[in-house]
This record gives sequence, C-alpha cells and structure tokens, in this order.
Amino acid sequence: MIRYTLVCDNAHSFEGWFSSSSDFDQQVESGFLTCPVCNSASVSKALMAPSVSTARKQEERQQVAMDYARQEAIAKLREAVQTIRSSAEDVGERFSEEARKIHYGETEQRGIIGQASLNEVRELIDEGIEVAPLPVLPEDAN
Repeated sequence: MIRYTLVCDNAHSFEGWFSSSSDFDQQVESGFLTCPVCNSASVSKALMAPSVSTARKQEERQQVAMDYARQEAIAKLREAVQTIRSSAEDVGERFSEEARKIHYGETEQRGIIGQASLNEVRELIDEGIEVAPLPVLPEDAN
C-alpha cells in the first residue's frame, strides 16, 4: 500500500491509501477520488518527505515482529500447558511419591502433574524417572 498526502483545488489536505501509483492515477481520471471536505474532484498529490529507512525504524519494525512472535509462542505454550493439565491427574505435593509408584509399576500408568522441590526433582531424575516442569506463563494483557 502507498500512502499519499493529497490536496484539492480548495487547499484541503487529506491522506489517501492506494495499492499502486497507477491506482491513484486511475481514481483521479475516473473522478472517483474526491476531497472529503468539499467533494472537489480536482485532487493532486502534495509534496511529501520521503520515507527514509533508518536504523531506529528498522529496530521498531523488528520489535513489533518479535512482540508478535513472542505472543504467538506464548499462545502455543499456553495451549500445550492447558492440554497437559486437562489430561493429567493433579497429585499436588504427592508428585514425587506418585511418579515413583508409576515408574516402578506399583500403580497404573497415567499422566500426573503436581509440585516437587528441586531436590525431589533431582532424585527422580537420578532414578531415571522422566519429569518436566510446566512453564509459568505471563498473564494476558487483556
């Protein structure tokens, strides 16, 4: 899209967005483009400063892209965590005990979630019991 600052023959200034330079020309020739203030069809492009790509602008565009990518990643993580939580049994502080029972075949195989201290997690890993933390995600801005 191209943004032009436009001016009519009555000196009213306004903006117009066009898919191309030829799109602007076609709209002027057809009389479709008129001043929103006085409805004059005598419209032309005003002088505009060129849009120069600066390091700051590029940095801002990168930040917007990174913010979007971050939001998408968090949304996917949030969905994965919700899926895990909805399909697992929350055993609370009995997590280490239940994980061992499952690992050693003392109880049925199932997905569990719960709390464990760092030392308990290390002991489980040392015993060959696979565990993974669920991420704590930032709250939605809404």
